[in-house]
Amino acid sequence: MGGLNFKKIKKWKFHRVKTWQILLVLVALIFLDLTLLRIDHLRMVEMRDAVLSADEEGDEAKLSQKLEELKDFTFSHIVVYIDESNGTQFLNFGTGVFYLEQQYVRAATTALEEARAIIENSNSDSDGDVFQGAIDKCSSIGSYYAYIDCMYSEIDNHPGTANLIDSVRANIPSTELYRKNYASPIWAPCPAGFAILATLIIILFLICRFIFWVFLKIALHFMR
Repeated sequence: MGGLNFKKIKKWKFHRVKTWQILLVLVALIFLDLTLLRIDHLRMVEMRDAVLSADEEGDEAKLSQKLEELKDFTFSHIVVYIDESNGTQFLNFGTGVFYLEQQYVRAATTALEEARAIIENSNSDSDGDVFQGAIDKCSSIGSYYAYIDCMYSEIDNHPGTANLIDSVRANIPSTELYRKNYASPIWAPCPAGFAILATLIIILFLICRFIFWVFLKIALHFMR
């Protein structure tokens, strides 16, 4: 029986698979990981563009459908993108921030029309004049967000219009409602996820093999 025969262990079948062969498999898997992640990223961008296109068209039913498809895809895949802040790049998971600008414009326009109707029915000629004056002065501004800010500023410039500005602000929705950012899981059961899992298993195998090799070398050294 005797003790543990390390010389026999050294000839174990474990050593028939060369480390360089495992490393080749690892490199191939890493390349596959990057390819699949790239495919998922491009698919996300394509679906996000479809959302923005539906937003431009003004088809609310189609927009809702495309948003749901984008959300479902992002939640079930590993979607990564590079974000940059102050010159430093960060790896993030998800779609990144995007805005449904035209949906906001449609909602804000409707809200302004409702505010106009309320003002016209309030029997306050001064409020109506201030509101119309703000529209006339700000209508030439290209950006709708800047247009709304201009409206607020113009109405604020007139004394006694606190109720008017409160009414307008209460009707116009917050831009945050139209800010979207779907987060992706760090791992998901998708082709990229399983490829990454296989890569991690190979890396763990190499680490275990290295530890075993170091242990074997130390044991053989003390048995001389």
